[in-house]
Amino acid sequence: MCLKYSLRLLLSFVLVVGMISCSSQEENTLADSQFSQGEYEKAIISYSEDLETNPKDINLLFSRGRAYQELGQLLEAQADFDLALQQDPKNTQVLMSLSLVHLDQESFASALLYATKAEEVDGPLPMSSLLKGRAFHQLGMPEEALNAYGMAIQLDKNFAQAYFNRGILKVALKRTKEACEDFQQAASLKYTGAEQALTSYCRN
Repeated sequence: MCLKYSLRLLLSFVLVVGMISCSSQEENTLADSQFSQGEYEKAIISYSEDLETNPKDINLLFSRGRAYQELGQLLEAQADFDLALQQDPKNTQVLMSLSLVHLDQESFASALLYATKAEEVDGPLPMSSLLKGRAFHQLGMPEEALNAYGMAIQLDKNFAQAYFNRGILKVALKRTKEACEDFQQAASLKYTGAEQALTSYCRN
């Protein structure tokens, strides 16, 4: 069961809601509107035009990187996030975006590194813990992954995707009863895919 797309959607919501505020915000209204409407190619053009006069603007770099990310252009997204991080090395939104980009590129050690750096700035966050869980899972470190997912849930009791991801890992560990409890919790929170998981693993 593939988790990449849903994780990107969730992180998109978190990052757009918490998008960096800076002085160029009013100048960027068109690009931001294009982004919010899913017109990512147009948004990239608009952000690029603004970057010609403000090449170190962290908000523009981050936003263009997010647009590239939505289009699956991961190397371009990573390049923009790297430039944004140079301007603000402790920006947790940029760090978590880099973690997700590396997850999507299957660079799991790098994904773990950036999620950990995000936590070094603000302490454990629900999303950074989820990202660490995914990285640990893919690195073959199941106990660490379970602990990370557990931390995400401890920080946000309604974090449906953390329950779901932990359930998937528990299935792999043949802890089916516990997995089904996590899928049930995710389903109660209306997480897409949870009902399918219950059908597949828990209703035999």
